[in-house]
Parts: sequence; C-alpha cells; structure tokens
Amino acid sequence: MRTLLQIRLGTEASNGSITDGTMGQKFERIMAALKPEAAYFYASGGRRAMTIVVDLPDEAALPSVCEPFWVEFNAEVDAYPCMDGDGLREGLSRLGG
Repeated sequence: MRTLLQIRLGTEASNGSITDGTMGQKFERIMAALKPEAAYFYASGGRRAMTIVVDLPDEAALPSVCEPFWVEFNAEVDAYPCMDGDGLREGLSRLGG
C-alpha cells in the first residue's frame, strides 16, 4: 500500500539532535529501514518537515513507520494512502461506464 507521510519534526527534539550531532545518524537509520521511494525535506510553519512515500505491506505496518518519528523527534505525522498514475487508471476503470 503506497502511503504518503507528511512529517513535521518537533522543534525542541530536533534542535537537541542537531546540537548533540545525532540528527544525521537517526535519519540514516530511519530511512534505511523505511526505504522510501521518494523523500523531500523543507520548512513548514517554521518547523523542519518532510514528505516521504513508502510502500507498506498493509495498514498494520503504519505504527512501525510512524513510531521512529514520534519517539526520536516528537513529530506530527499525517499518513495518506496514495497511488501513482497506473493506480489511478486502474481505479477509474473499476468505476464502469
């Protein structure tokens, strides 16, 4: 299940990771585990933020994807099932008519 995650890092928690030099290590570990097909990093509402797209085997995988961001960075995480153009074409073909 392709899932788009919008993640906004907690400022205090991420500042601590920047200050103690662990931010890069934490991100490398999380991204290696998630293997996102796309990842974009930016500022949102004055906070460090990112959008990543991951392929989850099922909805039960969602907690294991969100927890590292909650635990390490006190992040806000929004998850949206999504599709590419092929998925949209398939979905539209199922509408009939």
